[in-house]
Amino acid sequence: MATAIYLEHYLDSIENLPCELQRNFTLMRDLDNRTEEKKGEIDKLADEYIAQVKNLASEQRVEHLQKIQHAYSKCKEFSDDKVQLAMQTYEMVDKHIRRLDADLARFENELKEKLDMSGYESTEGRAMKKGEARGLREKRASRGRARKGSEEDSPKKKKIKNSPDVSDALLPMQPSDVLDMPVDPNEPTYCLCHQVSYGEMIGCDNPDCPIEWFHFACVDLASKPKGKWFCPRCTQDKKKK
Repeated sequence: MATAIYLEHYLDSIENLPCELQRNFTLMRDLDNRTEEKKGEIDKLADEYIAQVKNLASEQRVEHLQKIQHAYSKCKEFSDDKVQLAMQTYEMVDKHIRRLDADLARFENELKEKLDMSGYESTEGRAMKKGEARGLREKRASRGRARKGSEEDSPKKKKIKNSPDVSDALLPMQPSDVLDMPVDPNEPTYCLCHQVSYGEMIGCDNPDCPIEWFHFACVDLASKPKGKWFCPRCTQDKKKK
């Protein structure tokens, strides 16, 4: 199923959600107001009872206390109704969140199946597959968590290493600047320096390269070389053979 279809179905499912939430919040606010009014009535009855208790007959005392008890029961009833509404509202939102998680999981599986069926297992194909899967997992696990930096700068997002648009789109960055960047413990590392992706990077044309991506500065490159490029480690391995 295409991404647009997933999105369209999900948007259709939450179309009435704002109205339902507004209705529940309005009812909860009304219950709050009624509870406050009843609490004011209880305070008034209690003050009257304390002021007149010495002059009241036994039956009158019981009757007055029963009025106070009845008012307390009403307060509890309003509070229970509010709790039920709050639970209903939570379940309503949680249901849509669970559906979104399920749709994301299905979409991720379909992406993996399509990539497996295509048989495209070059360096770029593996990097793109890992990047898309990781992006979907981050969407599910990081609602409400702001992610610093741009995913577009990750080597896993580069589908074609020799595309002329890639290096032009990246901002220049010095290796020392990485020390000042916020570190995500889940962010993968690359290159001989074992740092996260930043600035201009180049991919090794050896499909079995264990590192795959390298910073220009770490491999003494100022611009993208023409033709195929192999990292220092793979070059040494080829010479040994």
